[in-house]
Amino acid sequence: MGLDLRLPIGLIFVVYGILLAAFGLLSDASLYRRSLGVNINLIWGCVLLVIGLFFLYSARREKAR
Repeated sequence: MGLDLRLPIGLIFVVYGILLAAFGLLSDASLYRRSLGVNINLIWGCVLLVIGLFFLYSARREKAR
């Protein structure tokens, strides 16, 4: 069976990471006053993007074998 779940999971993480990071970049800075000025949306958007890219890389590497 050729079903590799890393590909769709990686795509989902990449899409959500891009959306969350874009929201963090484009949102008003006053939104983050309650979190001591930490732009948590940007941070977690980048984390999700890195994880998604890792999933996509590992799926592609496995497919090449």
